[in-house]
Amino acid sequence: MVRVAVALGCVLAAMPAIIRPAMAQDMGPEEARAFVVGKLFAYTCYDGTDGMGRIFPDGSVVGTIRPGGQGPLRFASLPAGTLRVEGQAMCAHLSGMLITPCFRVTKLDRRSFRGTISGLGFAYCDFVQRNTRPQLTNAPAGTPRPAVAEQVSQK
Repeated sequence: MVRVAVALGCVLAAMPAIIRPAMAQDMGPEEARAFVVGKLFAYTCYDGTDGMGRIFPDGSVVGTIRPGGQGPLRFASLPAGTLRVEGQAMCAHLSGMLITPCFRVTKLDRRSFRGTISGLGFAYCDFVQRNTRPQLTNAPAGTPRPAVAEQVSQK
């Protein structure tokens, strides 16, 4: 569950200035929210964890995760109100965690960003916006459908 929280929470985070590309732009929490809400992003994290996810306007998150980049993709969801703006930070409220991690977001270009938990510059994820429509309409007839992901959700 911690990996799910870190990976999905990193949706709203950024790297320290010394490792950002020259075109990178820090975003405040409201600007970051506007940039990511409702869009589908594929992500890859520093530890190899990867997947796809979408943040909804109510602060809920739905997506997939493959911890460490190995094994099957698993479905993950976090309930409404999980991600919230608090002052100048975006924070993840996760039941069972002793702390409430907060994040910063750095926009890399019009379709991607890099994120990290505030204060932990080594723990980052890179996110690239995906549009699944071209993949669906351009798939040749008879293309096998992806396997159903194993379900994991916050309890």
